[in-house]
Amino acid sequence: MPPSPAFSPAPAAPPPAFCVDIPLLPESAAGNALQFIDLLRSANLLARLRLGAQAPRMAWRLVDAQGTPLPPGSGPLASCLAAYFPEQEPAGTLAQALFIPSLHATDIPAIRAVAARHSALSRRVGVALDAGHQLLTVGNGAWLAAHSGRLNGCHASLPWFYVAGFKRDFPAIHHSLGRDWSEDGPWLSCALPQSLHLLAIALVRHALGDALAATCESVMGPDHQRARAALQANAQQHIPATRDSTLARAIDWMEAHLDAPYSLPRLAEAAAVSPRTLLRHFQQELSQSPLDYLHGLRCARARVMLEVTLESVPSIATACGYADPAAFRRIFARYTGMAPSEYRQRHALRAPRRRWRVEMK
Repeated sequence: MPPSPAFSPAPAAPPPAFCVDIPLLPESAAGNALQFIDLLRSANLLARLRLGAQAPRMAWRLVDAQGTPLPPGSGPLASCLAAYFPEQEPAGTLAQALFIPSLHATDIPAIRAVAARHSALSRRVGVALDAGHQLLTVGNGAWLAAHSGRLNGCHASLPWFYVAGFKRDFPAIHHSLGRDWSEDGPWLSCALPQSLHLLAIALVRHALGDALAATCESVMGPDHQRARAALQANAQQHIPATRDSTLARAIDWMEAHLDAPYSLPRLAEAAAVSPRTLLRHFQQELSQSPLDYLHGLRCARARVMLEVTLESVPSIATACGYADPAAFRRIFARYTGMAPSEYRQRHALRAPRRRWRVEMK
């Protein structure tokens, strides 16, 4: 009886994302939203570097005052942000935090008018706080949060020029004087955008744990002492160059031998590990096998050749490591969703040969 094939358990699914809703009003400071999303993306990158494909992650969603996700075509601001950050969460995702940017308003009466126009958002803040969600505000965005009626007795950080007017409107809310940011229960507030990274770190601590928050804190904030120490250690050659990883060695070899027949033992030898270890690294870090990754590299080359050359499909198959054109067609369709001939018809950058001219007239 032939031996049964080795069983490789499917990788565990990563934990669900911690989602933050970001209401965008016509008066919202879009730069706050951009900066905050960039900080969340940095936190995700750091988490993945430490924990691999199974790392928890922060997510975000652009919404209106009622909490409805903004479609890309709902205005220039939403279109810009959606194009820049296309990976926002879908409509059905349950948010666990609310981030309110500061408002473009000329003075305190104008801020009051904005808050009155968007009372639906203040009501939503109240619902979110009642559900135990986190609330984050920047600058005068605190007016919208305070109108929820759920923050009496809490402390908040505001720019000095808003403190007196805010105190008149909300006498039961206290001020964290002399502090750039404040955390009081579910409410995280900062006076100015320059302290946004502190809000992001505090939210990461709440959502992903102390260890990842500490990593973010060491990376996101300026640390001149560490910079000087790193330069000194580098000058004295105490910090060596980063060594190649197992995955990097394997991928480099595959890219250099794209048209060679696939051999797991040969690839493992190039990566200086056993085949079993190589399979484990690819599964843990990329959630796919080395062969699947190689098919992706080969199809990327095939797309380029279909776009810019007039080579036949069998010739392209050979150049991409497939001896059987039929197998190439099946794999290419699986990875791109269309046959090679259809892909060429849609994406070719070369004119058909019959249109070529020897010289321009």
